[in-house]
Amino acid sequence: MRNVYAGLNTVGSGSYGRDDVHFLLRAMDIKATDVQEKEHLIQTRQRHYSEMISQEHAPSQPHQNLYRRALAQNAARMATDVQALANALNERCTGSTLALVSFVRAGVPLGVLLRRALLEAGRDARHYGVSIVRDRGIDNVALEAVIKAHGAENIVFVDGWTGKGAISEQLRESLAADSRFAPRPRLVVLADPCGRAWLAASAEDWLIPSGILGATVSGLVSRSIWSPEPGLHGCVMYPHLAGHDVTMSFIHSIETERARLTRLASAQPWTLAQSWALQRRAQSVLDGISKRFSVLNSNRIKPGIAEATRAVMRRVPEQVLVRRRDDQDVQLLMHLSRQANIEVREVGDELGPYRALTVIRSVR
Repeated sequence: MRNVYAGLNTVGSGSYGRDDVHFLLRAMDIKATDVQEKEHLIQTRQRHYSEMISQEHAPSQPHQNLYRRALAQNAARMATDVQALANALNERCTGSTLALVSFVRAGVPLGVLLRRALLEAGRDARHYGVSIVRDRGIDNVALEAVIKAHGAENIVFVDGWTGKGAISEQLRESLAADSRFAPRPRLVVLADPCGRAWLAASAEDWLIPSGILGATVSGLVSRSIWSPEPGLHGCVMYPHLAGHDVTMSFIHSIETERARLTRLASAQPWTLAQSWALQRRAQSVLDGISKRFSVLNSNRIKPGIAEATRAVMRRVPEQVLVRRRDDQDVQLLMHLSRQANIEVREVGDELGPYRALTVIRSVR
């Protein structure tokens, strides 16, 4: 079988095991952009978000404590959902080899775990970390390398969750004219409250432990960076965070929980009716928030616990909304919001399928 990354100058597997994943990204040396400046450049359309990156710092001790609490609370659930997804892939994908193509970064921890579960079931599974950028598309150089090695029919795309479906829609747009992915690309996620994935473990918005850290739970790799130059999309490596790296301990924690499971039922793709119902409910929330806060650009709305939390860490928030303040799954978001002096409002059922949402401040 062809070596996917032969001839490509890639960053390898980061701090994952060599066989867990191969990041089809090239290392970049890029000057960090201040968060406030980055926000201004994004919103004034002087630069695209994917062309810049801010410095990533080590998580504080309270942040690390809340991550450990989230892992203790939800590791068993994540293990159960991983197994349900792996069972479904094993049953529905008939090729001799499955090529898991995870979106960097949120999809990679799930992809690592799915590959291990599939290998345990006797399937040959390979795993790659690939960039997809909103408004710019998927990294075609990386994708074509995977296709040449494994065939498009054996590719399953992996992301951690859906928020409002921007990346799943970008995937569809990127491959709409590619008959090799007809009728649509297969996207697998843990949580799909907006009904945009092909296969999801549930439609619930819940605290996925890997969703509340950055590089330190994702192989010490940054989010992907787009470049106008030919070749692979890029990333920044973060060796200065090695002392805080929990990448492999996270994988081992979920694997330990999965080893305790008896065989479970498989996850099932949404029916058309289920998908439409989820999409309508999610869109209703987004429309209501847009009207309430006079948001003209939907990119300023970050729904779902993981997206809301990441927005507080990486963007310039105006408002954080939670279903309930005492919800254990939003305590890190509450902590980060207090640190940043961001108002948090409890809005109950106004959030529909979501338990948290962040509105990005307009800086124009």
